[in-house]
Amino acid sequence: MNTQEPELMNFSRMRDIFEPHIQQIRKHIFINSELAIVHGDPMVFQLIVRQKPPFTIDDHRLGIIVKGDIRVNINLVEKHLKAGTLVFIGPGSVISPVSLSPDLEIYGIGLSSHFPMPFAPGMMPSAFNGQVRDFQLPASEADIDTARRIIDTLWHIVHQTGYNRQTVSSLVAAQMHHYDHIYHQLAAQREATQSREQTIFDRFIYLVNQCATREHHLRFYADKMCLTERYLGTVVRQASGTTAKEWIDRAIISRIMVELRHTDKPIARISEEMNFPNPSFFCKYFKRLTAMTPAEFR
Repeated sequence: MNTQEPELMNFSRMRDIFEPHIQQIRKHIFINSELAIVHGDPMVFQLIVRQKPPFTIDDHRLGIIVKGDIRVNINLVEKHLKAGTLVFIGPGSVISPVSLSPDLEIYGIGLSSHFPMPFAPGMMPSAFNGQVRDFQLPASEADIDTARRIIDTLWHIVHQTGYNRQTVSSLVAAQMHHYDHIYHQLAAQREATQSREQTIFDRFIYLVNQCATREHHLRFYADKMCLTERYLGTVVRQASGTTAKEWIDRAIISRIMVELRHTDKPIARISEEMNFPNPSFFCKYFKRLTAMTPAEFR
């Protein structure tokens, strides 16, 4: 298990990383307190990867892979993302890039917690309302072209005199609706063709990402899915080559690492919030899986 703590890769941290290289990347990066845009240059991602992942984020990120490919672990699952893919990664995600191809060309936007989301309460497109932590969509050439045109227009707008927040917000809304439409199209197709086993595994990983900080036992997930523990464990192992218990442990440890690294909460409080019976059990659990105590890790 990778025991290195996830670093919070927020806008402030990214600005610190980019600043020494700004002359090289300024034609391909825009960043203020609420919005970041990457416009084609892979150097931005290379600079971030050098910071020793894994990373955690507290913002919304939407990307378009136009050329090349990336191997990356997102929320416990390794992905191989190729040209022609639309990518969304949401707040609370843990990301660990594995490799970037030398011909990578990628466009994307990041929306900080300060960004004025252009939707009325309850009207956020459902792909982005928190039900899904991340998704990757193989898209048609026409859909990729549409997403590129929206980002190109956004890039043009932010480089005009004055920051037109309303126009920026409207363009972001258009991009999110575009992704949401494709997401639901593909979800309907997958539902019609996906094997029962893969559907069960995907549902299990979704529940683990949502609930593992409080629910540590396979019984909870089996009950939620109306399956027996034995059947769920068998399907997860067959689909992934990894036991269901290990998936749960990975999610718990990743969250504990974030709490230890990025908060000053007492260990006893983290133990209580994550539903461990007592701090002693919490510390023994953490040491068994990481070979160090929570205090040593912090």
